[in-house]
Amino acid sequence: MEAWPGQPFPLGPIWDGGGTNFSVFSENAERVELCLFDDDGNEDRIEMTERTAFNWHCYVPGVGPGQRYGYRVHGPYDPAQGQRFNPAKLLIDPYAKAIEGPVDYHAANVLPYTPTGDADADLQPDQEDDAAAIPKCVVIDPSFDWEDDRAPARPWNETVIYEMHVKGFTKLNERIPEHLRGTYAGLASDEAIEYLTSLGVTAVELLPIHHIADESYLVDRGLTNYWGYSSIGFLTPHAMYAATGRRGEQVREFKGMVKALHRAGIEVILDVVYNHTAEGNHLGPMLAFRGIDNASYYRLVADDPRFYMDYTGTGNSLNPVHPSVLRLIMDSLRYFVGDCHVDGFRFDLASALAREFHEVDRLSAFFDVIHQDPILSQVKLIAEPWDVGEGGYQVGNFPVLWTEWNGIYRDVMRDFWRGQASTGDFAFRFTGSSDLYERDGRKPFASINFITAHDGFTLADLVSYNDKHNEANGEDNNDGTNDNRSWNCGAEGPTDDPGINELRARQQRNFLATLFLSQGVPMLLGGDEHGRSQGGNNNAYCQDNEISWIDWGLDEERADLLHFTQRLIALRRAHPVFRRTRFLEGETEPTTLPDVWWFRPDGRKMTRRDWEGAVGPRLGVFLNGSELGTRTPHGEPVLDDSFLVLFNADGETVDFTLPPRRFGLHWVLELSTSEPNAEPRKFLAREVVRVEGRSLILLRRT
Repeated sequence: MEAWPGQPFPLGPIWDGGGTNFSVFSENAERVELCLFDDDGNEDRIEMTERTAFNWHCYVPGVGPGQRYGYRVHGPYDPAQGQRFNPAKLLIDPYAKAIEGPVDYHAANVLPYTPTGDADADLQPDQEDDAAAIPKCVVIDPSFDWEDDRAPARPWNETVIYEMHVKGFTKLNERIPEHLRGTYAGLASDEAIEYLTSLGVTAVELLPIHHIADESYLVDRGLTNYWGYSSIGFLTPHAMYAATGRRGEQVREFKGMVKALHRAGIEVILDVVYNHTAEGNHLGPMLAFRGIDNASYYRLVADDPRFYMDYTGTGNSLNPVHPSVLRLIMDSLRYFVGDCHVDGFRFDLASALAREFHEVDRLSAFFDVIHQDPILSQVKLIAEPWDVGEGGYQVGNFPVLWTEWNGIYRDVMRDFWRGQASTGDFAFRFTGSSDLYERDGRKPFASINFITAHDGFTLADLVSYNDKHNEANGEDNNDGTNDNRSWNCGAEGPTDDPGINELRARQQRNFLATLFLSQGVPMLLGGDEHGRSQGGNNNAYCQDNEISWIDWGLDEERADLLHFTQRLIALRRAHPVFRRTRFLEGETEPTTLPDVWWFRPDGRKMTRRDWEGAVGPRLGVFLNGSELGTRTPHGEPVLDDSFLVLFNADGETVDFTLPPRRFGLHWVLELSTSEPNAEPRKFLAREVVRVEGRSLILLRRT
């Protein structure tokens, strides 16, 4: 087949209407072959003789959308020196825009060595051709009619995030046509979008949609990496979530989903995994990066490059210190913003990306490049601010422009509602965690607040189980964290005891109310709004089944919780006092009220001794809607109602005396977690309000 020299940039396959330019980076390769496959699997190899700036490139006339391809890369196989080239193994293009499907581990040996069970087996190359096992990359037509699509550009303080899985969200929804369930098109359906808009969320945070390669040990158990933290293609939507096809159609379908969500005013945030790949440790498969240029793409142990630095717990860590690897990450991000119109990213194990050498460095090249980028610096950036390496827990230490999953918020709120958190810790988290974010100029919305996330118990399980129950994962219940800070309310798992079930329902309302009344950005785990359970599994990463999929068969109790959540989100969106753009100060002039005022059950101001724990998990807070310190786009001051929140995380009923007249003469019941359907009642200053055990009450000044 005829091939022309082509161009080194851009990397990946670029179709121009007459043919396709192919370019792949490898600094240490000796030869590179482009492998083209027809529909029957027949292979044609083209020697890529041109090499510019370590990019191997060629142009193939007549090749266009739908063409299946991969690479074979030649060089030394010397693991002791960090080199693992093996041309017997077909490789996925790191810059592919579409990949057909899963790795077929049963079709051929995808390990670069023969698995003999010997500890040093990986030191000798395997000669079996594995083309039958490797999914082929696909050349695509990038054109798409975006019509008048515009990013919703929701301000951070007005954002409500819904963390969800593309497949799990719609797989069991009988209102959606069966052939669309579990797909991008299913999420784009009128039924799915109507639900999200009625719930009131403003953004969906999608678990990883980059193309995934399941680990072989999961395949052997009949399981898959359902969460998707096993990326192998950083520029391609996962093919298995497409209803329309896998030969490039998945790209068009993904774009259609983004356009449909935007039309409904909902932003799309992608959970991205640039800290590691699906290739695992030194005994893992050769799928792409390991065979293209192992020493460039991965962090290797300095004095023994046969092995990988593992800051991620997955066996390897990508090497963003290398310029070409950093470029891959940036090109991936820009592609999904520019070509696919996504609105932001949540970076999995983001601390691993900030490790220049070993220490986590907030001034690393990764941050510098993003902050200087005119496109990426303007989208929503969320860090999971930890990894598994030494010094990796970095909550509060990411630079400006970044928000963070606030794991400290999660832990404190879980402890508070089981009566084990200090009032001071609770107050800091409830008011936006100024101790973590104010010193470097960030705002309350730097804190992404959450009670639960995909990793851990669901909300229903948090109040139903003391211990994890991960037997279905096939790891003897040894996987998943033991630090759940959960409380089963008196029985482990499902029970017929009405008192326990009522307490569990109230605790779920307590957590949800606390989340949506807190300063910062709330993130709701998909299904928590109506009591989804995983049967106590706190690590359902491999459960692509009813354990993880959202059950839409709501009974009366679950429907009531959904209605309560809708009320909370609507309340938050209606009242800027709960979504401030500045931290609360608590100070006041003699003639004005403070923006926040904490008080004891007797209605008196909290003292230092009270903050040290003498009061216990019972306190109230006044939130002043007249002291928000922010203005509208036209410069007018933003004003709101003022509220009292009365918290009682103790098991016994507590009588609260309302604050004196200067804080407000008349108050009306807005919400009670012990009586979610209570009619509005009026109260006067200094009146006693009874707050049931383990509940909260919200009062609005009239």
